Amino acid sequence: MVPSAARHVHHTYAEYLTLEEESSTRHEYLDGEIYAMAGGTPDHAALAGAVLSILRSRLPRGCRVFTSDLRVRVAQTGLSTYPDGAVICGKTARAADDPIAVVNPLLLIEVTSPSTEDYDRGEKLRNYEQLPSLREVLIISHREPRVTLVRRQEKDEWTSSDLRSGQSIDLVSVGSSISVDDIYADGLEDV
Repeated sequence: MVPSAARHVHHTYAEYLTLEEESSTRHEYLDGEIYAMAGGTPDHAALAGAVLSILRSRLPRGCRVFTSDLRVRVAQTGLSTYPDGAVICGKTARAADDPIAVVNPLLLIEVTSPSTEDYDRGEKLRNYEQLPSLREVLIISHREPRVTLVRRQEKDEWTSSDLRSGQSIDLVSVGSSISVDDIYADGLEDV
């Protein structure tokens, strides 16, 4: 999904929820506009699966990994979307206006694609940063073995660092680390 795509007329959030219930395609909602979310490539799916599998085996008790079927609501900006992965520790907190969407991820994962990379690293990330619970975002590159770790610091300041092959990603939010090489162990076919 890229907001620069063709714009739709303004929709209420209730209209969005009705569409989501009736449609076999998932949609993203932002500022009254609804965008169909495109399916990913095999590499996209494999990278998301790899990072979720690695994380699952390293999380502390009480934390769960969620797939891209989880809807996340950023009430502060009006965004509802389906990140490629999420981690929530403790119970899920639901959006006041959407009983299915959660509002308390600790860690979010996005795998880029040619059509979404700028959005994932830009506007979507800025929306995510408004989630009070969020501590880290992993942006997994579809082009090369490179993971961007975006982390909340004190005073709600965010830092970003790129990690490459041979490096480990220290995830403070879940008290674990993962290797960039483990995420990309099966290589990239679509580049």
